[in-house]
Amino acid sequence: MKTPQITIRYLNLARILWALVTLSAIVATYADTASRGPVLPLNFFGYFTIQSNLVVVIVGLIAGLLGLAKGASTPRWVVGLRALASVCMVVVGLIYITLLAPLGAAGGVPLPWANWVMHIFGPLLVLADWLLARDRTFLSYRAVPLLLIYPMLWTGVVLVRGASDGWVPYPFLNPDQGYRVIALYVVSIAVVFAGIAFLVVAYGLRGRHRDVQLEIH
Repeated sequence: MKTPQITIRYLNLARILWALVTLSAIVATYADTASRGPVLPLNFFGYFTIQSNLVVVIVGLIAGLLGLAKGASTPRWVVGLRALASVCMVVVGLIYITLLAPLGAAGGVPLPWANWVMHIFGPLLVLADWLLARDRTFLSYRAVPLLLIYPMLWTGVVLVRGASDGWVPYPFLNPDQGYRVIALYVVSIAVVFAGIAFLVVAYGLRGRHRDVQLEIH
């Protein structure tokens, strides 16, 4: 299937634009938090939502700028970063909808419009980019465990902080619940991460047996 060069250009411009919108939401959230008192950067940037959206900013700028420069010849490592952003943002959206929103928890983003950008629109747009855009090479299933390294490291750091200084970013990781409850949440989230990572890679492999590649005309 041939994809017009103009479509690739608009796609990459959209990635850059959304990266800038997301960065604006993060900066606005930081400023809003600072307006109410001192901000501890270690805490502010400790939220998975904030970190995942920073990944979106970085990946969106890299993918967009390289895409404008190289067209369809996207390096595999950039595809891997896009896959990571997709996995993280899908989990951000799912956790917000299922665990945080019902409790009225802002998940580190109390500013309403920024909350929509980072918890709702961001996951939807990043997922749509992965599902609909064809300007990428294939990732093998060996990429799945690699996509889990960052979220598992984040979880480990949060558990250590919760046990040492008592700070946790989300109520379902609060050590006051008891570590059996936390372990259940952690295992469940790990399974969700692994499942989504597998699906993201599997979707990217669709049609590989036909050697489907992007063609520019």
